[in-house]
Amino acid sequence: MLGKNFGCGSSREHAPWALLDFGITCVISSSYADIFFSNCFKNGILPIILEEEKIKELSEYANRQEEISIDLQEEKIVYGNNELKFEVDPFKKKCLLEGLDDIALSLKKSEKIEKFETNLKNEKPWVFND
Repeated sequence: MLGKNFGCGSSREHAPWALLDFGITCVISSSYADIFFSNCFKNGILPIILEEEKIKELSEYANRQEEISIDLQEEKIVYGNNELKFEVDPFKKKCLLEGLDDIALSLKKSEKIEKFETNLKNEKPWVFND
């Protein structure tokens, strides 16, 4: 659980990679640097946005070394008998749940890409250097 504007100055993909190297797949803050926020999703990290008072409450609970679980499917954080809801863009949620990155999303469209290339080759053969 982190302070305001987490990831500010760390917008390159190396920042999320460093988090992943430590086994961190979810971060909670009241706000994020825009590029860092986007790069988290692209690298399989869930950045959750909560109000600062809720973050303090979670931090106090975590300091007691109590279990906190994140349920992305239900968009909730469960700690003890408490639960906090959070929101995630539906497309980004789907990508995280299915382990889809930009390459995997492109590969899902490989049939359409091949069809496009075949049509382009037939219509404009000079584009290709076979």
